[in-house]
Amino acid sequence: MKKNKASTPCLGICSTTYGDNVCKGCKRFVHEIIFWNKYDIAEREIINTRLETFKLTVLKERFSVTDSDLLAARLKDKGINFNDSLDPMTWIFDLLRAAGTQELDLNKFGIICHSSSSLPELKDQIFNEFLELSEVHYQRYFSI
Repeated sequence: MKKNKASTPCLGICSTTYGDNVCKGCKRFVHEIIFWNKYDIAEREIINTRLETFKLTVLKERFSVTDSDLLAARLKDKGINFNDSLDPMTWIFDLLRAAGTQELDLNKFGIICHSSSSLPELKDQIFNEFLELSEVHYQRYFSI
């Protein structure tokens, strides 16, 4: 099924059920998760655009996508869930998330890494920075 900018970013590991204001999985805010099905397409697109921007912020200095068609094909071959309506750079996040602890040859996905950090270190940095950006945004605009 082809996704669009309004497709849910849910990863099925919601931490808001445990009291988090920002989901550690998809990085949406608790109220966005609760009301997602009531939002219209434009509202959903706004949320996904924010998430896309945050992902690009943490990925763009560390990676380059040299072949987005190859990346999309390899993700599909491996059954990795990604939103093909978003910038291909964001698909790197989905690849890293799905890879878990297994080693990856990023070149085989059409990706170049510009960091000297190990992939597990890089992954932790990326996930932590993405969560930080979401939490700070929540605190600034939604926290009382």
